[in-house]
Amino acid sequence: MESNSQTRKNSVLQDFFTTCLQELYWAETHLVNVLDTMSKAATNTELQEAFIVHMEETITHKERLEKVFSKIGIEPQAELCMGLQGLFDEGWQVIDETEPGTSQRDVALIIAAQKVEHYEIASYGSLITLAKTMGQKDIAEILVPTLQEEKATDTTLTTIAENGINAEATQEKLNA
Repeated sequence: MESNSQTRKNSVLQDFFTTCLQELYWAETHLVNVLDTMSKAATNTELQEAFIVHMEETITHKERLEKVFSKIGIEPQAELCMGLQGLFDEGWQVIDETEPGTSQRDVALIIAAQKVEHYEIASYGSLITLAKTMGQKDIAEILVPTLQEEKATDTTLTTIAENGINAEATQEKLNA
């Protein structure tokens, strides 16, 4: 059985799993700054608070990933995640292209944030499944709360949008 366990640890799938962890570690590290900027760019108080809460959760997500790295016996290392870099860039772009203090900006921030959340939901869900497949249930259990928090953030953002920001944005006039 030991050789089977060792084989799994040195498998191509394990290497892929590790790379995915490194990309998420990069993302969570950078997302703290992105969420801070988004909270300051948002107009709606509830949206600002949601970004701040998720920023605090993101610090915990990073710590959980560090715990996973420790369990698999490697130092935490960030690997650029091109997909999330693109989504972060999109977030900066919506700030640049929308008028400060508008609901339109808040709508754009919510959409940009939800794109990131959906990417993270897909990534964490897949890593949980892979960890279970590789017989690493303890690692899957470490990642489950993060997946749940990502889903909860997505739901919160939808609720904030539906509770008025989207409707408010339809009433704003273009600046000519």
